[in-house]
Amino acid sequence: MTFKEFFSFRVNKAFWINILVMVVLAIAIGFGVMKWLDVYTHHGEAVVVPDVKGMTVDEATRLFHNSKLECVVSDSTYVKKQPAGVILDVTPAVGQRVKEGRTIYLTINTLSIPLRTVPDVADNSSLRQAQARVLAAGFKLNEEEWISGEKEWVYEVKYKGRSLVAGEEIPLGATLTLVVGDGTSELESDSLGTDSLDLIIPETSASQEEDSWF
Repeated sequence: MTFKEFFSFRVNKAFWINILVMVVLAIAIGFGVMKWLDVYTHHGEAVVVPDVKGMTVDEATRLFHNSKLECVVSDSTYVKKQPAGVILDVTPAVGQRVKEGRTIYLTINTLSIPLRTVPDVADNSSLRQAQARVLAAGFKLNEEEWISGEKEWVYEVKYKGRSLVAGEEIPLGATLTLVVGDGTSELESDSLGTDSLDLIIPETSASQEEDSWF
């Protein structure tokens, strides 16, 4: 058989029919696989992530369920101006298109106020240094309480009238009071008292001398 006769349809009719059938089957199988993948992966079926910020977890769960989505709390943070337990953020972000059944991760406002260590400023900081460190740590300040001591030297830190120790933790955002020296020392106060006595003693002696003279 010549090369030309081998490729002749009339001579090898069955061969070419088999080739055609295999091509058709290959196309059909490929189309079927693609269709199955579309169904399996829900190709083209997408929903928009709803805006649930400011909602409670229960409210968001119902909304996500209606949108054929799942949700789970994955993180928490503290925002003072927001109610405890409300949703602050979601991942994927609001407005993104995701497949049905996708899990949405929630970040909520912590249910309790976090504690923070009070800066160690008592007896080792000036008033200005202490104010800067306390405010930077996330606390607030009352008016200073002044006592006898080195001028503008911080001797104590108080919270609700109680003296705090170094390393103690209190609620973030709490208001503290710095106990600060007013520039007068105890020695100066004692000196003023002694001077007053010195002024009184000579008068008493003079009176006694007058009585004895008469």
